[in-house]
Amino acid sequence: MKIILYASIALIAISFFILVIYIARTLTVLQETIRRLTATIDHLDKEVQGITTETAQLLKKANALADDVQKKVEGLNSLVHAVNDVSSTVQSFNHSLQQFSSSVTKKVDAYQEKVVKVMQWGNAFMEIWEKWKERKQKKTKEAMFNGKK
Repeated sequence: MKIILYASIALIAISFFILVIYIARTLTVLQETIRRLTATIDHLDKEVQGITTETAQLLKKANALADDVQKKVEGLNSLVHAVNDVSSTVQSFNHSLQQFSSSVTKKVDAYQEKVVKVMQWGNAFMEIWEKWKERKQKKTKEAMFNGKK
């Protein structure tokens, strides 16, 4: 029976030895996997830092661009206000011109008869003046003609 006991102890020792070898191999593979995982995480950390830096730069550029756009919009606002002021001035001028035109039209309508009469008197005066000049020239010619004979 001692042989069975020794054989059992030997079998247990061999089984334990095989178990230790498999556990050692498993731990070695696990150690390699953990090493690769650590390397991958380090690589990802560097990539994330690079992306973070690029994102920060991009954010700075976007903020600068937004500030520039804001300044230009403010400049355009003053231009829009100036154009609005010009528009108001033109409208005011148009209104004043319409009032002046309306006033002149009303005055012309009111004095139209008087203007017609003045024009008639002027025409009559011009006809009288021309006739007087013709008579004067005629008398001068007659006096010269009579004086030569």
